[in-house]
Amino acid sequence: MGDMDPHIFAVAEDAYKQMSRNNKNQSLIISGESGAGKTASAKYAMRYFALVGGSLGDSSMEEKVLASSPIMEAFGNAKTTRNDNSSRFGKYVEICFSHEYHIVGAAMKTYLLEKSRLTFQAKAERNYHIFYQLCASATLPEFQGLGLGGAESFHYTNQGHCTHLEATDDAADLESTRNAFSLLGVPESSQLELFSLLASILHLGNVRLRAKDRHGESCFAEPGDEALGLFCTLLGVEQSQVSRWLCYRKLVTATETYVKPMSRQQALNSRDALAKHIYGLLFKWIVSRINKALRASCRQQASIGILDIYGFETFTVNSFEQFCINYANEKLQQHFNLHVFKLEQEEYMKEEIPWTFIDFYDNQPCIDLIEARLGILDLLNEECKMPKGSDASWAQKLYDKHLHHSPHFQKPKMSTEAFIVHHFAGKVEYQCSGFLEKNQDTVHAELIGLLRASKKSALLGELFPEEGDGSIALPSRRSHGSRVTVRPGRRSLPATDPEHKKPISIQFKASLHKLMETLSSTAPHYVRCIKPNDRKRPFEFDAKRAVEQLRACGVLETIQISASGYPSRWTYMEFFSRYRALMCLEELMGGDERQTCRLVLERLLKDPSKYQCGKSKIFFRAGQVAFLEELRGRRLRAACVVLQKSLRCWLGRRHFLHMRAAAICLQRFSRGFLARRLARHLRRTSAALTLQKNFKMALARRSYLRTQAAAVTIQAFARGMFARRLHRQMVASQKAVVIQSAARGWLARTKYLRVRGAVVYLQCCYRRMQARRELRQLRMEAKSVEHYKQLNKGMEIKVMQLQCKVDEQARENRSLSEQLSALRASHSEEVERLCSELRGLREDKAQETRIRELQEQLQRLESEKRSSEGRLGQEMEELKQRLTELEAMKSNLKEEKDALNQRIMEQSQELEDQLRRHVAAESQELLCQLEGERARYQNLVKECARLEQCCENLQDEVAFHKRTPSLRRSPSSDSILDSECSYPSSLSTAPSRDDADQQSESSSQSLDQERGRWRQSHEWRRLRSDSPPSSLNDDDGQDPFEKAYLLLLGQLNVVTEDLARTREELRRAKAQLAHERKPFEIFKRRNIAEILGLNRSPEKMIEEDSLMEEDLKYAYDAVQVSNKLLESQLQEEQQQHEQELEGLRLDIRSLKQLSKQQQSLIQDLQLQQEEGGLQSQIVQLKRENLDLEGQLERQEKSMLKLQKQLKTSMKQIQALTASREARLLEQKVKVEEMERPLDVPCPAGAFGGMLGCKAEDEGRLIRTIITDFKLQNNPGALPALPAYILFMCFRHADSGHNEHRIRSLFAAAVSGIKRVVKKHSEDFDVVVLWLANTCCLINCLRQYGRDQSYRLANTPKQNQHCLRNFDLASHCQSLGDLAIQIYQQLIRLAQKKLKPMIVAAMLESETIQGLSSARPPSYRKQPAAPAYTLDSLLQQLSSFHEALGRHQLEPVVVGQAFRQLLFTVSGVALNYLLLRRDACSWSQGVQLRYNVSQLEEWLRAKGLQQSGAMEVLQPLIQAAQLLQVKKTTEEDAEAICCLCTALTTPQIMKILRAYTPAAGLEERVSPSFISSVEDRLAERTPASPCQLLVDTAHLFPVHLPFSCSPVQLDELRIPDSINLTFLTRV
Repeated sequence: MGDMDPHIFAVAEDAYKQMSRNNKNQSLIISGESGAGKTASAKYAMRYFALVGGSLGDSSMEEKVLASSPIMEAFGNAKTTRNDNSSRFGKYVEICFSHEYHIVGAAMKTYLLEKSRLTFQAKAERNYHIFYQLCASATLPEFQGLGLGGAESFHYTNQGHCTHLEATDDAADLESTRNAFSLLGVPESSQLELFSLLASILHLGNVRLRAKDRHGESCFAEPGDEALGLFCTLLGVEQSQVSRWLCYRKLVTATETYVKPMSRQQALNSRDALAKHIYGLLFKWIVSRINKALRASCRQQASIGILDIYGFETFTVNSFEQFCINYANEKLQQHFNLHVFKLEQEEYMKEEIPWTFIDFYDNQPCIDLIEARLGILDLLNEECKMPKGSDASWAQKLYDKHLHHSPHFQKPKMSTEAFIVHHFAGKVEYQCSGFLEKNQDTVHAELIGLLRASKKSALLGELFPEEGDGSIALPSRRSHGSRVTVRPGRRSLPATDPEHKKPISIQFKASLHKLMETLSSTAPHYVRCIKPNDRKRPFEFDAKRAVEQLRACGVLETIQISASGYPSRWTYMEFFSRYRALMCLEELMGGDERQTCRLVLERLLKDPSKYQCGKSKIFFRAGQVAFLEELRGRRLRAACVVLQKSLRCWLGRRHFLHMRAAAICLQRFSRGFLARRLARHLRRTSAALTLQKNFKMALARRSYLRTQAAAVTIQAFARGMFARRLHRQMVASQKAVVIQSAARGWLARTKYLRVRGAVVYLQCCYRRMQARRELRQLRMEAKSVEHYKQLNKGMEIKVMQLQCKVDEQARENRSLSEQLSALRASHSEEVERLCSELRGLREDKAQETRIRELQEQLQRLESEKRSSEGRLGQEMEELKQRLTELEAMKSNLKEEKDALNQRIMEQSQELEDQLRRHVAAESQELLCQLEGERARYQNLVKECARLEQCCENLQDEVAFHKRTPSLRRSPSSDSILDSECSYPSSLSTAPSRDDADQQSESSSQSLDQERGRWRQSHEWRRLRSDSPPSSLNDDDGQDPFEKAYLLLLGQLNVVTEDLARTREELRRAKAQLAHERKPFEIFKRRNIAEILGLNRSPEKMIEEDSLMEEDLKYAYDAVQVSNKLLESQLQEEQQQHEQELEGLRLDIRSLKQLSKQQQSLIQDLQLQQEEGGLQSQIVQLKRENLDLEGQLERQEKSMLKLQKQLKTSMKQIQALTASREARLLEQKVKVEEMERPLDVPCPAGAFGGMLGCKAEDEGRLIRTIITDFKLQNNPGALPALPAYILFMCFRHADSGHNEHRIRSLFAAAVSGIKRVVKKHSEDFDVVVLWLANTCCLINCLRQYGRDQSYRLANTPKQNQHCLRNFDLASHCQSLGDLAIQIYQQLIRLAQKKLKPMIVAAMLESETIQGLSSARPPSYRKQPAAPAYTLDSLLQQLSSFHEALGRHQLEPVVVGQAFRQLLFTVSGVALNYLLLRRDACSWSQGVQLRYNVSQLEEWLRAKGLQQSGAMEVLQPLIQAAQLLQVKKTTEEDAEAICCLCTALTTPQIMKILRAYTPAAGLEERVSPSFISSVEDRLAERTPASPCQLLVDTAHLFPVHLPFSCSPVQLDELRIPDSINLTFLTRV
């Protein structure tokens, strides 16, 4: 390229070659006027270096280097009047190369960004390209929230009235800019934040500021300014603060802080300064990100720098920016002169080369004028420091200092605020206006503080980092009043960047000096860009303008030096090593290198004027080095030809030898192939002959065998026919013999059985006689035994207690009978008296007496009226006198009233807040107490179920002992036992009722039935007895277990009554507590001022009497007294509630003691079983016990009858005496009837949602819908269909006023459900089915009951189906107990299925492959894989969830069930982890955490994350985290204490002590670390529980919520597969 025309690639190639040849840093200095093509030349040079210096295998660095150009052009270039893409900043790009001269990175430095262009553009000029690119792409989806529009709508982009450029697509340029950002590693989120900041700058320019007054000393921002709102939204700052500090500034002195308003122009300048500051920081951030992306990845060997800086500029109005640009060009021209003229000619003189000096323009005086002491920049900085410095005073100082002392400084004739500087390119006139402001570049700290406090984006935080203590506290409210507000306070100035404190001129001067030093340390290469014309037209060349540029740049002198000088030079050593190939052998043998070089030059270059030999270098004219290079290339090419010839000869011979060896090998293989083919042919011929022989033999043998098989078949069929014919003949003759033998055998067996029965009967009679004799003997012996009383002391005490109870009830009965007789007597007397009065009133028809009485009464009233009028006159005079006194007091009372009203309002507000907090605390405490009560109540239900199970077990044991041969009974005793065994089932399964009358009636009915059965069995036994002794024996021969069983039944009834009484007390306590909380709710809902009447208007209060103020005082005092009274009542209720809780705990303990006594009694009875002699006494005690119970039942029955009679008599008395209140009662009845659901009769033939069931079909109904009901046998049926059928039967009984039918059907249903659940206790689906049906039945009883709170969501048709006569809400408690028992059984069944799977699935299965190698050796030696995996556990849980959902169980109950199951999973896994030492390892913790995360994912997939199941897994999660964390330092101990909040101290200590490290990877936990953790845990939770293992048997209290059923009873369809034809549809 050296012989071609001047080109940028040629200069770049020269720089690259010199760097690779001399291993020295190079630099390309591109200069010229604005618009001459400097930026384009720099891009072409970078493209060339990226191409020739590309890295091997990876071009990303070159692409990044090239990608920096469109970014810098978008943010740093703009359109001017002289250039459409003018660089408004200077940049120096340093490209780094490795030792192989491949690009390994780059770095960029920028100089003096023209920030004033951001806020002001001259006519026909534009702002920076990036703003127009954003406006052109405003319709993109990601820019919708930026509020962008066209460039014409923004003040910062429309001042030059040139928003579009020809042949420029701003939207496409933005896309290339974004691609460049992505290539440089800037993420999309950072780009969007960057564009958001740019949009906020545009909106900031549209903020309108208006003057407050005519003088313009202060201004304000419009509150509804849309641009200001968008600016604050994009930057995340408060709009009120921004609008305040745009119009005010803060002045801080040593002792005070002043807030001073600014004029509109000052506010606009502050706004523009903020915009320029933000854009300047953004530009620096972009340069830093580019440098970060282009940072060298390895050590650099050399570099080439490209300087693309603004050219010499002169406009109509030149300001501070043009001055700095021209100053930089002066420095670059000086550098050019230094290298091209000064250093070149000085080197010629140093080497003693004959040379004639050439004159050139030296611009050092101009540079001294600018940067020397007391120069232009020095005076500018000095003026900036002055308190009242101005542009005019600075201009005057310039005139005084330089006007008559420097030839390069002039003053314009027509201006006093401008000056002219003679630059190397010509004269430029600068306007002094704005120099000081642009040099200071001040931004108010208050606005910077607002941006620093914003947390909107990460980019904003990087641009404005936190300053620590230097931040200032901005006031939140605008100040009103005077324009200057003085606020005393300490001095708090924001800390700023020290570089930012310096003036722009000092910063620019320092960076320019660093640039000059960098350029001086490299070998420079100059590129002079010449602008062809000033009109920006293509293919138009202005020769005069080009010559002026060449002359100003010193190019003509450069050409003269190049023509007369020696541009190329080599040292002697470099020349000798470079051109050694051109030297002959004699020249190389010489010892003097200089002499050798001279001889070679004389031989090769014939003209001595083409070169000169200096002291240390050889200088060449232009073109001589290229000639020597060509000679050297020829010599090297000839040597290459010789080398190629020898190499090709060697390669040809080696190829020939390879071909010959290959031919020999092919011949050998071909001959072997032919021999093998001949041998294979011979073998195939022999094999064919063998195959033919064998095939022919096989055909012949097959034919022979087929013929033989046909003959054998024919023979077989023939012989079979003959044999069957003979068999039929033999069978016909044999049947008679068989019949005869069978008849004779039957006769013999009948005779034998008859004789054996008679023998057995005789044996039984004899043995029975012997047994009776032995029994009588044993009874006689038993009567003489003295220790029998000790053994039966407890039974005697029970009998005595029963006798005492009978006596007490007899006395009560007598007293009640006496009361009844007295009431009857009084009742008869009252009835007679009322009847006599009624007759008197009817017979008295004379009205004269009544009229006279009325006249007398009228006269009396008139006299009273006259007396009252006299008193009224006197009182009116007294009131007038008091009124005058009250008028005087009124003014005083008004003031007191206002003060009192204010005080009352404040105190009422405080009282309301206190009440609200108090009620919230009380409600939270009551909720906790309710949860505890619910848990204790469910434990009582569980204990009751356990006692019922004990009773059933005792019943089974009684039946078992009856069947054992050790105690021989008569059939009569067996029947008695059977009847008694069938008795307690109804008691044990009967629901507990709240009403004592109903309970006593049911118990008396069951006892009467039992006594009737006992009497029938006794009569039947008497008829069967043969003699009186045998009858006596039968009466006395009862089983001792029957007595114990009856005692246990009595104790169970007592426990049931206590439980019912406890429930009633709890219900009353809750109702009373709710009643006491109503005043707090009233205070919570209503305002105290409204209660006291303080919300009246002032006019009405003025008109009222002054007595109202006293009433207000009294009302306030009354409110205080009532508050104190309510607090005391609340405390008393709380104490009473605590006492009741203590009583319930005592009852629970007594029940536990009672169960222990029952167990001891069973053990005693088992011991007594071995002593047969005690049976008679036990039977006698049993008979006496039955008699006493019969008497007790009769007494209770009579007492109940008397109570009913007493109630009826009292009702009659009240009805007779309450005749005057009949109207009120009728009104109440009407109100109640209105509140009841409307009894709309169903149309004839329509189904009204009721099913009639007869008494004899009750058992059939229970068997059909409960015992034999299966959901899978009835497809399409609702899971809760049995519950709806039962409720429709209840409705029918309710409509018929049949309470007995409701009770019997309810008891039978509960008993049937219990039997089904017990029978299918291992079937999960059956248990879930009846839990769902029980809950549904409870909801139906509530939804269709009398409680209005449960009927709010009912439809009008559902309200028609409500119960009319009886309230079945009392049965909900029994059903709730049954549902709790079924739920607990369901949980136990699920736990039973889950527990074998937990350890294997959670701890032993390896769901993460490869962790077994990291486990301890003892844990890795397990022989077989676990039986269950995590997937099987999740499948089991999914099956449970599917079953619960299939039966439509309430989601709340489902969540509670899975919370309980996951508590079991967590507890079992944690206990196993605590008990197995080898299980505590890091790999186990990783595996366990992964398994728990799978459980959590399963919960989220099933929608159970809010059920509390996540919280019960926390101990297991923290245990897994404890196994994974570090356990060495004190920080680790503190982290463990903060992490393990759900684990107890013993559990944490156990895991730390049992932790087993991996072999060779970890160390065991040190004892000091364990003690440190233990001490910290003791400080953290001094009263924490010390439980090591988790109680997996713990059950959370279950809550059964109410949900309104949407099912319409009259639209319910019952499948035909359920055979309910015996029911009547009503």
